[in-house]
Amino acid sequence: MSTYQAAHLETGEAVIRTAILLNPHHKPAGHGGQDVDPSVEVFHTQLPHYGSTTLHSLPSIAQELGFAHVFLKDESTRYGLSSFKILGASWAIHRALCQRLQLPQATTLEDVKHALSADKAAHVRLVTCTEGNWGRAVARMAEYYAIPATIYVPGFMNEYTRSLIRGEGADLRVLEDGSYDDTIAAVQHDAAKNPEALMVMDTSWPGYTEIPGWVTEGYSTLMSEVDRQILSQTDGETFPVLAVASVGVGSWAHSVVSHYHRPSSAGASSKIVTVEPTAAASFKESLHCGAITPIATGYTIMNGMNCGTTSTIAWPVLRDGVYAAVTVNDQESHECVQELQARNVNAGPCGAATLAALPKVCNEEMIGEDERKGMCVVLFSTEGRREYDVPT
Repeated sequence: MSTYQAAHLETGEAVIRTAILLNPHHKPAGHGGQDVDPSVEVFHTQLPHYGSTTLHSLPSIAQELGFAHVFLKDESTRYGLSSFKILGASWAIHRALCQRLQLPQATTLEDVKHALSADKAAHVRLVTCTEGNWGRAVARMAEYYAIPATIYVPGFMNEYTRSLIRGEGADLRVLEDGSYDDTIAAVQHDAAKNPEALMVMDTSWPGYTEIPGWVTEGYSTLMSEVDRQILSQTDGETFPVLAVASVGVGSWAHSVVSHYHRPSSAGASSKIVTVEPTAAASFKESLHCGAITPIATGYTIMNGMNCGTTSTIAWPVLRDGVYAAVTVNDQESHECVQELQARNVNAGPCGAATLAALPKVCNEEMIGEDERKGMCVVLFSTEGRREYDVPT
């Protein structure tokens, strides 16, 4: 089995890890999973270019690996942004603006926009950091509401991605020698110094949990779509699900685990597998250590997952609900981008990573052949194709 090295930030300790971990902290599914709030999807219908994204069926992969079905949720067309992130960003920003303006949660997008323009004393500037897709989503929402946005980005972000964020009208601030964790510190400093700054982050830390919680809620629209689409494509049959989700800071995986970590209607528990790049396997390292463990990160084409610290509100949910954690390298991700492209599926490296992870858990120690025969796999491809340096 392949290995990689993880370096702990706080102690400097370097450890060698194998690519797959069966989570020693996993707890059986209970009945306390997160129920979907229907008002979230109602809000999302108000955004321009609303529409469900495609759930692709991949029958040849299902046959090859021995599953009943393999589906891939393709987020490359979400609101024209080529990423799922706007689902979480839009809902969190809406809730935060309603709170700032003392408006009811049910206030429409247009009414919030009107309130912002009518009350000049309520000047608001959105502030966040990003490795790409999150920042572009926040910038798009700022454009909808006609308010400014400041987006801090790490130095490893390529010019193509920077230009996409600038194209949404945001003030982009590059920390040339900074990591993603450094940009978090920059956002915190900006928000503390400037009363008009509204910090909208998809990661959390002690004392900052409410808005990241709304981000996780926002992704429930995607989960509802998948449920409806699977029922439609399987003629109403139900199966326990194997969900494979990417992890950066953890807010997206938090939503996936909250949705699936409960007994299925098929009478068996679903399983959730997470995937991270070997250069930034912060959540998997935390599972190894039994607590949130910040790590040093390196370069990866899966830059949307290049995060060194797991979100505090996501951690206990992921710790208890994730069945197995997997790492993939850049070459594996790139090869799956090409494989999906050959199947006319538009996926970037973070999206294709879920396909790269799937064969790694198909063994008797992880998910045996008999179990696979009755399972429905959902791979979440969180981004469309984009420019990146092809690994050699």
